[in-house]
Amino acid sequence: MKNLTYFTSEFVSPGHPDKVSDQISDAVLDACLADDPNSRVACEVFCTTGQVIVGGEITTSTYIDIQDIVRTKIDEIGYKEGMGFDSNCGVLNAIHAQSPDIAMGVDVGGAGDQGIMFGGAVKETPELMPLALVLAREILVKLTKMTRSKELTWARPDAKAQVTLAYDENGKIDHVDTIVLSVQHNPDVTQDQIKADVKERVIKPVLEAYNLNPTDVKKYHINPTGRFVIGGPHGDTGLTGRKIIVDTYGGYFRHGGGAFSGKDPSKVDRSAAYAARWVAKNIVAADLADKCEVQLSYAIGVVEPTSVKVDTFGTGKVSEIELAEAVKKVFDLTPRGIEKSLELRSGKFKYQDLAAFGHIGRTDLDIPWEKTNKIKELKTILNK
Repeated sequence: MKNLTYFTSEFVSPGHPDKVSDQISDAVLDACLADDPNSRVACEVFCTTGQVIVGGEITTSTYIDIQDIVRTKIDEIGYKEGMGFDSNCGVLNAIHAQSPDIAMGVDVGGAGDQGIMFGGAVKETPELMPLALVLAREILVKLTKMTRSKELTWARPDAKAQVTLAYDENGKIDHVDTIVLSVQHNPDVTQDQIKADVKERVIKPVLEAYNLNPTDVKKYHINPTGRFVIGGPHGDTGLTGRKIIVDTYGGYFRHGGGAFSGKDPSKVDRSAAYAARWVAKNIVAADLADKCEVQLSYAIGVVEPTSVKVDTFGTGKVSEIELAEAVKKVFDLTPRGIEKSLELRSGKFKYQDLAAFGHIGRTDLDIPWEKTNKIKELKTILNK
């Protein structure tokens, strides 16, 4: 009998109430940066039955129409009249200017706050991401596309997926053990139809794309409560920043605790987490380790990071101390250096798109922190 260990990751759809809040927060950020790339934004959203509250601190030279941003995003996500939450909801704007005490440190190139950030990479998928998280995400990407195209006429926007993998004694993936998927639906569809559609038309193609056999999955739990009609912000209040594990690595690597959405790039919670992923991915892509986690830390108003730590979990080809020293030489990890290197104020991508399907490991978007453009420099410094 095999000695197996199990690891689980989850993902949520764009219609999940917390994700509705995240996307509105980042839509506000995108609107600010579009006309004023130097905008300072910290936007938080609360959404519930018939109501969206937008709050936080924004300093910008442009005008943004909060009402229009909120209603447009809700329509795009797919909430319609009769679902208990739609674009005709009430919208309360409670935004004020950023504190000058914070701005004083950021203006000179320092970090917008203290904090710790993590980034990671692992050789489990072509994009160097944990497989459990990728499978859960891709299931919801497929489901959302089919919901919006009306291929699944019964499906509504809110959904959650969860994937459990079994690992052998050597840390290698043995099989997919359990898949959980809860899908909001119209009241007139049968659970048998939901289960058949989801297993055959959603989950099966995703598993096969990763060379996995759907029949080898030990357990499926599709809408395990037996009914999921009331969902989204009508069924559960949504808040910005409550899905930080979904946004990153599904719990496979550590998390510093800071959320991303609604924050401009001067907030190292966001920018340094992207940078840590960039560093870790280049280390693994350079074959300097099979698995890598990078921790960065910052002090408010201070330019240089207070620490840089590399952990290769025993898979490194060189010592972690050498890797950390090489990272400091190759990567500019100051807040402004990160903004410039990763083009965080360029407008080349929309932050609201990251809020919908994750900020890390995206292959559908051309995002700078997923580029492996520092391999040669790392190898040169390390004589590899």
